[in-house]
Amino acid sequence: MKKVSQKLIKLRELILAVIDTLSICLAYWFAYYIRMDYGSLYSYETYRAVFHHLHWVVLINLVFLFVFKLNRTLWQYVSIDEVVRVCAAILCTNVTWLCVVMLTKIPSYPKSVPMIAALLQVFFMLGVRILYRFYRRSQMQSNRSHRAVIIGAGSAGAIAQKDLMMNDRYDTKVVGFVDDAPLKQGKIIAGLSVLGTTDDLALIKEKYNVDSVYIAIKHISQGELKQLIMKCRDAGLKTQILSIEMRKGDQSVAKIRDVSIDDLLGRGEIKLDNAGIGSYLTNKVIMVTGAGGSIGSELVRQIIQFKPKQLVLVDIYENGMYDLQMELRMKQRNHIVDENVVVTCLIGSVREKDRIHSIMQTYQPNVVFHAAAHKHVPLVEDSPSEAIKNNVFGTLNVVQCAIANKVEKFVLISTDKAVNPTNVMGATKRMCELIIQGYRNNGITELCAVRFGNVLGSNGSVIPLFKRQIAAGGPVTVTHPDIIRYFMTIPEAARLVLQAGVYGKQGEIFILDMGSPVKILDLAENLIKLSGLVPYEDIDIQFTGLRPGEKMYEELLYEKDDYGKTENDLIYVSYASGLAQAEIDKKLERLHEAVDNKQNVHDEIMKVIH
Repeated sequence: MKKVSQKLIKLRELILAVIDTLSICLAYWFAYYIRMDYGSLYSYETYRAVFHHLHWVVLINLVFLFVFKLNRTLWQYVSIDEVVRVCAAILCTNVTWLCVVMLTKIPSYPKSVPMIAALLQVFFMLGVRILYRFYRRSQMQSNRSHRAVIIGAGSAGAIAQKDLMMNDRYDTKVVGFVDDAPLKQGKIIAGLSVLGTTDDLALIKEKYNVDSVYIAIKHISQGELKQLIMKCRDAGLKTQILSIEMRKGDQSVAKIRDVSIDDLLGRGEIKLDNAGIGSYLTNKVIMVTGAGGSIGSELVRQIIQFKPKQLVLVDIYENGMYDLQMELRMKQRNHIVDENVVVTCLIGSVREKDRIHSIMQTYQPNVVFHAAAHKHVPLVEDSPSEAIKNNVFGTLNVVQCAIANKVEKFVLISTDKAVNPTNVMGATKRMCELIIQGYRNNGITELCAVRFGNVLGSNGSVIPLFKRQIAAGGPVTVTHPDIIRYFMTIPEAARLVLQAGVYGKQGEIFILDMGSPVKILDLAENLIKLSGLVPYEDIDIQFTGLRPGEKMYEELLYEKDDYGKTENDLIYVSYASGLAQAEIDKKLERLHEAVDNKQNVHDEIMKVIH
């Protein structure tokens, strides 16, 4: 197979060389014809001088064709670089031949012929390449089933247009641009017109039979992007977003992705106090439990940017830990992150206090981020004792080990489900918060907790589920038409946790200003529309009913809580007093007895949880 491929490559190079040779001969024939006043000054001596030596001209041309590798280029991707190399080869060839003519003093050879031929060669050789590229582009475009416009008639839009038109992996024909700039209306970019503004999307869709849109704007705020996406959704267009990626050699490449729900949140990123975060992370030993999970792994990715001395990563789930380990090793090899950071990945459960104590005693972490937990509400509802062992007593183990090993800071990952909990998962996380508050006056370790809502894209979150259901043709399942949730992105969650480490001192609970809650039904409908489909027609939505322990809405604060803003306007802090350590220990002892009961009566456990 490899031999056949090599033969085809050599044959193709030979064919290109033959085509260029024919262009050279044609150029010299026309050059002679023009020089002889279109044949009216015909002279046998001149004719013989020009064509008797043509084989030398062809030979010199072929040498420079191979030097500049013109026989190896793909004509369908003719670019400025190709034009420059063709012109350079032609210039070198004809200057060389002109020097030969002048030095050897070939009788009756017109010295203007090489100069005229050079201009004609440029015309013929570039012309055949451009015609081929135009032909291939027309063929590729004619076979595509989707028609699209590009929003953004700037440099990013031009790169997107080139990539979409010349790349076989896209089944899309670009028919024009859309831009809100008045000066660009009606202008032509890369052969395509600016058809109107974003307010005209519905008309453009109808007039040009468009079904897709690509947003290609280099500098755009999240709020502006959200508005554009909503316009595309209202026009019923499948929407994708382009970003520009720089490759080696300063080449710009279009990277196209689907719209994600975090694009629809339209919320600005949290501004981090990098100096404050660096003060407790840089050159320190950082331990993360649950490091292989969605939040834990993103925490690790952001922590390593602050160049800690060592990362001690602990998780019971070896597959997630292995993936993270391979990712970090690759980034260190490629110098994406500091290769001097020591990354230690360990298998261990927070349920086993001896194991956690041994790890802390060995590595002496300065900071512990506790992200290990059972979090899936329906699963935890059916196995409350396991959730208590892992979430509650696992947290207690890590807190006590941290204090015993003189850890400087401890940050707990909590959830909005801990506020007025109606399910076991939320109740166990509330207990974890109470443990943090109960142990806050230990005199050694600064403790705090971070409470946030649903994390977009995390394992088990609703967005990946909706996307899989849409890809499968539906139906999309929603528990209740009126259910609402707060949402945030994984990076936002990780940044909040890092920032909390700066502010946290004595059992505070930090909450992100998560904006307005999102209706899950609206979210499902938006995802369907942005896929270019119609809800309830192309993709059905079915309501399955609330799951055990599920709330219609989530809360971020208890009404009685005393709370205020931190130095960061997007982060609030709750100063709830909680319970004293002695009372916490007493209640946990009763809980421990219920869980250790060999009969493990479900009702008894639920009673103690309440």
